[in-house]
Order: sequence, then C-alpha cells, then structure tokens
Amino acid sequence: MARFKQYSYSQGKFIPIQFEKQILPNTFEYALHYLIDNEVDLSVFRQKYKNDDTGAPAYDPAILLKIVLYAYSRGIVSSRKIAQCCRENIIFMALSADTRPHFTTIASFISSLDQEVVHLFRDILLVCDQMGLIGKEMFAVDGCKLPSNASKEWSGTKAEFEKKCKKLEDAISRMIEKNRQVDQKESVDSEVLARDQKYIDTLKKQVKKIRQWLDDNDDKPGRGGGIRKSNITDNDSAKMKTSKGVLQGYNGVAMVDDKHQVIVHCEAFGDGQEQHLLRPMLEGTQKMLAAIDTNILTKIKLTADAGFHTAKNMKYLFEEDIDAYVADRNFRKRDPRFQDQAKYKARARKERQSKWFTPRDFQVDLDKETCICPAGNSLYVKNRNFVTKKGYKAIAFMARKTDCQKCSLRKRCLRNPDTTPARQVHIFYGKKKGAGNPYIERMKNKLDSAFGRLIYSKRLGTVEPVFAHITSAIGLNRFTLRGKSKVNIQWMLFCLVHNMKKIHRYGLGFT
Repeated sequence: MARFKQYSYSQGKFIPIQFEKQILPNTFEYALHYLIDNEVDLSVFRQKYKNDDTGAPAYDPAILLKIVLYAYSRGIVSSRKIAQCCRENIIFMALSADTRPHFTTIASFISSLDQEVVHLFRDILLVCDQMGLIGKEMFAVDGCKLPSNASKEWSGTKAEFEKKCKKLEDAISRMIEKNRQVDQKESVDSEVLARDQKYIDTLKKQVKKIRQWLDDNDDKPGRGGGIRKSNITDNDSAKMKTSKGVLQGYNGVAMVDDKHQVIVHCEAFGDGQEQHLLRPMLEGTQKMLAAIDTNILTKIKLTADAGFHTAKNMKYLFEEDIDAYVADRNFRKRDPRFQDQAKYKARARKERQSKWFTPRDFQVDLDKETCICPAGNSLYVKNRNFVTKKGYKAIAFMARKTDCQKCSLRKRCLRNPDTTPARQVHIFYGKKKGAGNPYIERMKNKLDSAFGRLIYSKRLGTVEPVFAHITSAIGLNRFTLRGKSKVNIQWMLFCLVHNMKKIHRYGLGFT
C-alpha cells in the first residue's frame, strides 16, 4: 500500500514574523497600507486628541483605519470580529503592527468618523484622478436600499403605537388573571409559572419602551402633508419597498463615473423615495470634486432612472445647465425597441384581471355619462371635472352603497371589501390644456433622440455593478449601525473600499 508522510492541521508552530514582509506587493492590503501612509492627510484626526501632557497614549488613526478598511473589504463589520482578527489573523496583525486594539476602541473610532471620513474620501478621490481613473465625461446616480439595525415591526404612527401599547397591556392583564385563577384551583408547575412570568416581563419591557418613545417623540411629517411612519429603534430609518419586499433601512445613494466605475460622491438617506435626493447629490458631488474642477457638473453628462424624475428636478437641471438624461415612467413605452413588450405582459395582465375587476370591465359611455359595473348596476357621476396633479382629466363614477353591500362580486371588485363601502371608478379621457410641463417635455424630447438613448443606455452598466460589488463581492448586506450619521459613515467607508480596490486594480504600481 502507498505510504504518506504524517501531518496534522491541529498542531501549532512558533515562527519569527516580520510584519512588513507579510504585506505582500500586488495585494489589496499592500495598496491600503501605502495609501494610508503616503496619500492620505491624517491631520484631521489629530484634532480630537488632547493627551499631549496627560492621559494614556492613543492608538494611531492610521492603524485603526487600516484594520477597519481591510475588515470591510472582507465583509467583516462587527467590531468584536475585527478585534478577534487582530489577535488571530496574520494580515491583521501586520497591518496593526500587533497593537491589538479593543473592540470598544474600534467601535468608538468608526462611530466618530463623521467629518474625517469626508476628508478621507476626498483624498482617495484625488488619487484616483491623478491616476486617470476618473473620466469626467458621464456620471450616473442611483440608490441601493439596504436593511438597517432596526425591525420594521417597531414602525408606525403615534396612534398605531398607542393601539399596540394597549394590546400589550391587555395581554399582560389576561395572563396575570389567568395565572391567578389557576393558582386558586390547582397547583401549577413552577417551571410553567417561571415561563409565564418571563413572558409577562418581556411584554412589560415592550410597553415601557413604547411609552417612553411616545413621551419624547412626535409623528414625522410627510412631504405631501401626511404623516410618515416612525421607528422606535432607529427613527432615522424608513420603511422602503423593494423587489424583495418591504424593509426597514436606508437608501445608500452613489454618484459613479463611467470610466472605471469610481464613486465620486455617496451618502445614505433614511428615505426610500429618491425624487428629492437628486439636488443634494449633485451639490455634494460638486463639493467633493471642487479640488479637481469647480464647474464639473456643467462639463459632464448625467444619467438617472425614473426614480429621480420630477418637474422640479427637470427645471433645476435645465436652469443649472446640467446635461442630464433622466428617464420618465413612460420612457420604455416610447422606445421602438420595446414596442412588442405588451404581448409578453398579456398573460400577467389576464391573470390579474381575472382576479380583480379593472375599469376596462365597466361599460362606460362618456357622451351619456353612464357607467355600468360587471354586476349590471349603474354608477352615478361623483365628479365630472376630476383632474390629477399631472393634469389628466377624468370622470369619477361612484357605486351606491346599497348595491355594493349585497353584491356577490364584492370580493373581486374591492381590494378591501371589509372596510370599503362602495366601488369608485375614474375614467380618463384627456389632459388639461396647458398642463404639460415644458421642462418635462424638453427632457422627453432629449431622451428620445438617438443620441439621448445612446447616453442613457450607459447608465445601467455604470452604477448597478457598483452596488453588486459592494453588497455581494465585498459583503455589505445590511447596515449594522443606527442613526443617519453613523449609517452614512459606514456607507462612505464601504464606498471608500470600493474606490481603493479600483486603485489596486487599475492604478500604476498596485497591479
């Protein structure tokens, strides 16, 4: 039989190590080590330290930056795991020179980088420009919605929290009364009583948490005059709709250059709607690139998807002389390449219509102003001059409550048959004269041109791979900090790692 040398992975060995030789050239840790020591101005970090005469020596910010950024490049975001790596992993030992900072020191350092991370990001951006990694021809802006360190179950308005608090209090009262009655009739196992008492204590803590929040906070006002849902755990976060469902989190927005997909500006927002984020992103980009070009926005082409398309944004772009290409909701419908897309949606539309009645299922005569529902009942005219915010005109028909309440088709006609008394139907027939926005029409004409479609086609391949790299390759699948300031720090650090990897891959001397 064949014989092999004996070996064991469980054995250890003491060997002499020189830290500099562990940071091998052509690796990311080598590029990170060089950039922090030679290309980044760390004087902004020294202002917060006041231990010249008294106090213990502090950890060098360069050391902390190296281990934090290297950990983020490996998808390690926990301060405890970073501290553990500094004790067990040879690369972390080499980058930290075996100083072994405590996890509380690492966590405090990350949370306090509110101003410093901006300077750090700008310095790395200047390095990218010096190496020719920024084309400065076309920028693409978009957002990436990620869950935060907060549960959406703790979201709601003050009225909803009051209702939830009352439910919890009623549940506590019922459990206490149930235990009292059981004690009087029979003996109960102490383990069962302990379990019930533990559950009661948990509910009391939840009630206390809600009551404290209600005493210290008010409802968040919405942009349309309504009320936005708050979150007890992290009130800066927001409920957001995504393709994978509703999540409680933040929207990490990035402005990306198209040459090598370098992020030129980034910021995290606690809002899923992106319409009002375009202007602050443009202003932030101009400040970030001021050292490179004071009028960079007037020299580049900007692309953005329909989430940023509003009349106010279009007016701002044209007035600021920004060569932008922003899609609207009907952009694809006007594209001749998608003229046959309706036939691929016919099956889904048929299935949807088979479940719910749409306005197409109603018999409408606009001349006579009559409308008959699928059940054969007539609807009366509720509003002849209904006009939407975008200027579309319609006639609003309303069913009688007596007809809807006894109708056998009620469940197919109303989305919420238990709460909605009667069906309402809007039949659109035109647009109000003069309702068209001139800036929106100019953007449509600009985008529908052959050159406009060519420029806009680059948007997807510019910004989307950046989010895929950060969330999948690097490993940021959720924000672990709370509060907009701290979440923004974490988002900028990951974007910083992305840019450093671009320097490592494309920059001279790092490949």
